[in-house]
Order: sequence, then structure tokens, then C-alpha cells
Amino acid sequence: MADFNLTGRVALVTGASRGLGRHFAGVLAKAGAAVALCARNLDRLGEVAAEIEKAGGRAVAIKLDVSDGRSVRDGMAAAEKALGPLDILVNNAGIAISKPLLDHTEADWDAVLNTNLKGAWMMSREAASRWIQLRRAGRIVNISSLLALRTIRNVPSYNAAKAGLDHLTRTLAVELAHYGITVNAIAPGYVETDMNRGFLRSDTGRALISRIPLGRAGEPEDLDGALLLLASDAGAYLNGVVLPVDGGHAVSVV
Repeated sequence: MADFNLTGRVALVTGASRGLGRHFAGVLAKAGAAVALCARNLDRLGEVAAEIEKAGGRAVAIKLDVSDGRSVRDGMAAAEKALGPLDILVNNAGIAISKPLLDHTEADWDAVLNTNLKGAWMMSREAASRWIQLRRAGRIVNISSLLALRTIRNVPSYNAAKAGLDHLTRTLAVELAHYGITVNAIAPGYVETDMNRGFLRSDTGRALISRIPLGRAGEPEDLDGALLLLASDAGAYLNGVVLPVDGGHAVSVV
């Protein structure tokens, strides 16, 4: 199990103030990594950092907007100054705007694509350029979605952004491999968090869950193994992989 140990590594997690990002930061810290917690809400990040430090870990809170190039550069520089050179980047930041296609505005589209796809590209490019300059290996883990493979109504920009993120993952994997940088993605299915708990427990949500072969929604902990595999030496030969963690939903015929 030593290959899953992240002691001495430095990780940066975007969208770390709540939901899956907050959970991922805790998982990486528990595995031994020092964690740079990044999001636009600095107050919430402070709470996450305090939790990690109380548990014996090391964390720093950094205000960062993944859709803004200067913020990306400044945020990554601040993370390195506080914790040292990065080893792991988790591109988790994401938003969704739920509207039918004909009600979706240009501003809606831009907001989602700028955060979910452009943001991951800018963060990855910045991390990779730093690793290449320092001649360091690195791990990039993108957080995609079941909806990159299997669509639903009313979130056209989200579906498109996550599908684009899958292909961006493969493209970066090819371009960065010879620098010792691997790029992979996790594609969660319906994982219960504070944001979607009410929906998943509604009649519509229960009907959706009934289509999952394992018969239940996921819990954040169901993603821990995939995250540690892709972030650690245990997954050193994985590159360009989009790993579904969805209870079999993507292959369901229902």
C-alpha cells in the first residue's frame, strides 16, 4: 500500500471550499499530502484548512478564480511559496446552470465553459509549465462527469464542457507524457452532496437512481480509491484515462 502514500507531496485542489472538492482535499491530506485549497470563497476555504490542520495535516487557503488567467498564475505561485513545488493538481472547480436549451443565454454558456473547461485548461497549462521548467514529474486529475458520456436535459453547457474536458484530458496526456506528467480524469456518476441531496431524494431523483445497476447513488467516499490511484505512484502507468465511478450507470440499458 506504500504506493498510495502521498507523504512529502504537495497537491492543489480547485473548488475546494465545498462538496467534492472539500472532500478530495481531505482525502489527499489524510494520505500525507500538503494541500493548497483554492476557490473564490476564502472564508469557506479557511474552514477546510482548519479541519485538515486539526486532523494533523497541512493546508493553505488561497483565493483563486480558475476562469481568470492572472488569478491562476498568482494562485499557483502563492501555493508554491507556501508549500513548495506542486506534485498533484486536481481540477475540480465546476458550475452548472440548469435551463432548457432555448433559455440558455450566451452569458450562461460562457460562465459554465469558462469555469469547467477553460479553467481546467489554464490550471493544467500553468502547472505543466512550472513542472517542465523545474524538470519535475506531475499528476493532473480532472474531475469530469457521467454527463460527458450520457446526457440529460436542461444543462447543455455543462454536458458540453464535461465532454470537452474528457478530450482535453486525452490531449494533454499525449502532449505532456514525455515530460513525466500524467493526465487522467475521474467521471463521477450521481454522487450525493449537500448541493444535490434534496434532488436525489425527490421522486425524480429516486427514479433516476433506480436506473443505476448498483441500485444507489454514490457517496463522496466512493471516489477516494480512484483519486488516490490517479494521484499516487500506484497509478504511474495510467495516462489519458477517463475512469467512470458511477455504479455502472454509464453502461446501463435502462
